This record gives sequence, structure tokens and C-alpha cells, in this order.
Amino acid sequence: MKMFAGKRVLVVEDEFLLADEARRRLQDLGAHVVGPTARVDRALELVEGQHVDAAILDVFLDDKLVFPVATKLDELGIPFVFATAYDASVIPERFNGYVLCEKPVELEKIARGLFEPRETDG
Repeated sequence: MKMFAGKRVLVVEDEFLLADEARRRLQDLGAHVVGPTARVDRALELVEGQHVDAAILDVFLDDKLVFPVATKLDELGIPFVFATAYDASVIPERFNGYVLCEKPVELEKIARGLFEPRETDG
């Protein structure tokens, strides 16, 4: 869990209690939390306006999907994981290879997904 120490981790989550719990646990592990935010537009502003080392993304934010944020993070080479109560079928094929964590999130699985090399096709 030392992998989080000193990292700037963006948290995109629309359930306040889950976002607050993730923030608190990440801070306890030495991470600097960016956000949390529950909005796609605000998450994009944070990605473009602040240094972000990694991100934890809830898939469904009220009535919006988080995929524009995932696309931007992917373009910038910033690792991220999806955190959702839904199964993997909700994730576009474009994001195969990214870790999908079930809620409530397990920070150890998230750390491996963010900071260990991911498998790629071909």
C-alpha cells in the first residue's frame, strides 16, 4: 500500500460517503487526493489543470458516464481504474485491460491496477 505515498490521485465518485471514505483512506496512505468530484466536467478540469498521477473513476455519475474522463486520462498516459457496482459489460471495449473494481473499492486491488504494468493485447 506504500504505492500511494506521495501520489496525486483523482477521485471521481458521485456517492458522497464512498467518495469521502476513499479520500480519507487514500490520505491515510500518504496520497494527495485531487477532488473528489461527482461531475465529468469538473473531473476534466482537474485533469487538465492539476498534476494527477492516477485516478479512481466511478462509471455512472448521476445521469452521465465517466468515459470522457477515461479517454482524457488514457491520452495523457495517466493510469486509472474503474470502480463500479456494475459488471464489466458496461465498460467499452476500448478500455479492455484497465482494472475494474467492485464497490466498495479495495485499495490494494486499486494500487495494483494503477501502479503495476497492465496487460495489453498483441
